Amino acid sequence: DEQGQADTVERKVEICSRAFRLLTTQVGFPPEDIIFDPNIFAVGTGIEEHADYGVAFIEATRRIKRELPGCKVSGGVSNISFAFRGNNPVREAIHSVFLYHAVRAGMDMGIVNAGQLAVYSDLDPVVRERVEDVVLNRRSDATERLLEVAHTAKGQAKAKEADLSWREAPVQARISHAMVHGINKFIEEDTAEAFGLLKSPLMVIEGPLMDGMNIVGDRFGRGEMFLPQVVKSARVMKKAVGWLLPYLEEEKARNPNAKAGKGTVLLATVKGDVHDIGKNIVGVVLQCNGYEVVDLGVMVPAQKILDEARACDADIVGLSGLITPSLDEMVHLAREMKRQDFSVPLLIGGATTSKLHTAVKISPHYGHGVVHVTDASRAVGVAGALLSETRKVNYLSEIQSEQEHIRVRRASRGDARLAPFETARNNGTPLEIAQVSSPAWTGTRSFEPSVAELRSWIDWTPFFRTWELHGRYPEILDDAVVGATARDLFASAQDMLDEVEREGWLRPRGVVSIWPAARDGESIVIQGDDGVVRVPMLRQQARKSRNQPNRSLVDFLRPVAEDGACTDHMGGFAVTAGHCVAERVAAFKADDDDYRAILLESLADRLAEAFAEWMHARFRRDLWGGHDEVGLSPDDLIAERYRGIRPAPGYPACPDHTAKSVLFQLLRAEQQTGMSLTESMAMAPAASVSGWYFAHPESRYFGIGKLGRDQVADYARRKGWSVAEAERWLAPNLGYVPKD
Repeated sequence: DEQGQADTVERKVEICSRAFRLLTTQVGFPPEDIIFDPNIFAVGTGIEEHADYGVAFIEATRRIKRELPGCKVSGGVSNISFAFRGNNPVREAIHSVFLYHAVRAGMDMGIVNAGQLAVYSDLDPVVRERVEDVVLNRRSDATERLLEVAHTAKGQAKAKEADLSWREAPVQARISHAMVHGINKFIEEDTAEAFGLLKSPLMVIEGPLMDGMNIVGDRFGRGEMFLPQVVKSARVMKKAVGWLLPYLEEEKARNPNAKAGKGTVLLATVKGDVHDIGKNIVGVVLQCNGYEVVDLGVMVPAQKILDEARACDADIVGLSGLITPSLDEMVHLAREMKRQDFSVPLLIGGATTSKLHTAVKISPHYGHGVVHVTDASRAVGVAGALLSETRKVNYLSEIQSEQEHIRVRRASRGDARLAPFETARNNGTPLEIAQVSSPAWTGTRSFEPSVAELRSWIDWTPFFRTWELHGRYPEILDDAVVGATARDLFASAQDMLDEVEREGWLRPRGVVSIWPAARDGESIVIQGDDGVVRVPMLRQQARKSRNQPNRSLVDFLRPVAEDGACTDHMGGFAVTAGHCVAERVAAFKADDDDYRAILLESLADRLAEAFAEWMHARFRRDLWGGHDEVGLSPDDLIAERYRGIRPAPGYPACPDHTAKSVLFQLLRAEQQTGMSLTESMAMAPAASVSGWYFAHPESRYFGIGKLGRDQVADYARRKGWSVAEAERWLAPNLGYVPKD
């Protein structure tokens, strides 16, 4: 603040408290979206004033979490060990000890090299004690005593086994090696040898196979292995279990009550939703950690989920969904679980889900545990806690207590501080309409580019994120932590794209149209082939400072003429790269090859997005015309350094998914591309993209944000809906709590 950086507990808490009050009371910012970094400073410098820096952060974190409910705490962990630079083993030990205590005080996240983070319990006891003396400032000579044993922390690099020397080890060790390194070449013969020794398929699974997968799970949890490697390990496990399957069936017939593994988890993408990459990844990671996974796939009705959960005696039910309407289906299923007397925990995951929605909308309807899971790496810990006889009660109590706090905060916060809708409407984007050029062509055209044409348009950064490898392409390929894994995954992706091209697995199809259009109030009027169509739009309603507009997509079009004629133009598109993906993925899964199944799904998603960029470029240059993009590289195009936008219904600038039905009708998308919409407005196939085209040179992407009751009522009127129906479709954007 004005007095400088905070280096004591009191100063850290004082500054964070001041910022918290400003953000929550004056700005109306949600507490759960606030992340504080109370400053981590170096310890062990030899300067007495620095000795308490570690304790100051830990204690400040404890108070911030207690006194400023809802916020998160982060910090740059490597700062704590800066005095020991040059001695990486000591630094890693300091990071491990510091995080051990800071996390228990409430620290939520930190910046640290996870691949070089020692495990607290694995530290040499003497080293750990002396590191804690430094971090916790327990004695005045702590730094000197740590330096005395610093050499103990230095580990010798393990020599890598060369070639096939690991094949000379006992069968249990060979199986573990194959699991950890994702080698499936010898797994069937090793499984057969283990079966010959143990005489029971369950003993093989629960013995050497699970021993190997436990190593994989532990390394994944510690950040020593990454998702692509884990999925390869799962492929090895499935191949081994596949060899054992006939013997498992025989043993099950003799003992029908036998149940292997840590428990059974049933997973499903809810009715109306077709997206399942994230769910598939969670399933693989759970299998790698000893859970039996029953995956029902996509578009699964609530009653089928519950019937199958009873049939397989599921210990946990997990629901996934990507689009906003899936949230309502999850609420419905929670109610049904209560009505039908279920008592197993319910996991919630997917891109549109959140801890807030789970606490406010889903958890109140089911009392046996509803837990939001953010990603695959957390699913294992959650499942373990829920199925532990000693931990389950306390874990659920903590979750339910946290959810109650979220509900109380949500209720006490009241409505968001928004501008009246009339004020927002009068503060639209001031654009020079004369800048808009007329298109060179109007009508509808279909396209079927080859995978080879689209390949160079792929944005690889989101591809790596799908596999939980975070970093920007191409820099991620040389990343010190995940670079080797990223390079291996990238090579696999290139090989599969070659195979897709060679074998003709995918057939991208798309359609684009340009129509006469105009703005009529807060709606867009489009002259389609079958007559005039009105498309209501939404407007930002946050209070804006001077010269900051409340944007709406209608601002990027000329007003309708006095006689109602359209005075401008806009476009629309729908593209897919997903035809035949489901069949090919099913074939991979039948061959116990989850790695290639997930790889193809993630590549199809990227090809669909690449198709959307390719199509938009054709639209700007050829169909609309007049867009000079000479000199723009593929990276420039991915970074959207061009004129015009392609906002998608269901996304920030136009969050109502139902607009897709109008778009599909105007495009005749089903006839032109084979794409369709589910009752929840998800596009099928899943690897599909659709949206509107706006050509105004000042058009830009934005998010609508929170909406007030007045705008929602106006939008409902323009859509011909009840207010309750509008609130259901716009639930994530509501700036108030609707009446039940």
